[in-house]
Amino acid sequence: MRVSQFCRHNRFVAECPICSKGTVLDPNRKAERPTRSAAVRRPGARRSAQAASGVRVSRGEFASAGPYEDGREVRLEKVPGGLRLAIWQAGQLIKDAPVLALEDLPRMLQSASEQGLLEPPDIPMQGDPAIGAHGASPGRTGELQDELRVERLDEFRLRIARWIMRPNRGWELQEAPVLLPADRFLRALGSAGERGVLASGDPVE
Repeated sequence: MRVSQFCRHNRFVAECPICSKGTVLDPNRKAERPTRSAAVRRPGARRSAQAASGVRVSRGEFASAGPYEDGREVRLEKVPGGLRLAIWQAGQLIKDAPVLALEDLPRMLQSASEQGLLEPPDIPMQGDPAIGAHGASPGRTGELQDELRVERLDEFRLRIARWIMRPNRGWELQEAPVLLPADRFLRALGSAGERGVLASGDPVE
């Protein structure tokens, strides 16, 4: 069947402003852009609200110390591979070595024990404080020696961080969250207790 090229107005259909209006022959018709379903995305284009905002959220059980004046808190949380001790501020993980108040340590360890993160530690915290001293749990990072140290910074603060022995450079502090098995934390805390690092200055009863 042949289709007439003339419209009822006796013009070529392509030239008739009435009959060609809204069709592919309409010179004023804008080309339609194909739409994509909101559920169909380019590979790698999917980003969660968490990734877009840059905020990381603690997903597992955790015990905390703080918050302190700057809004930071120290969290001991269960993650794949062991426990992570890290500073958090405004919902974000801070890449600094964890520092907490000595008086907050017992409460954080008790909470961690109640949640099954750590075995209940028996750590002496009385007697004369050893300011500047540290207890350590030795291990290895690849081919390098490392230590998890619990350090007494001053009368009120502790730093719990990893140190790595660099060839020809000596021990180097790692300004980063600590991710290690639970037993490394317990050994470091036990060593610190034996050395007076965790002593509050209260007399031994």
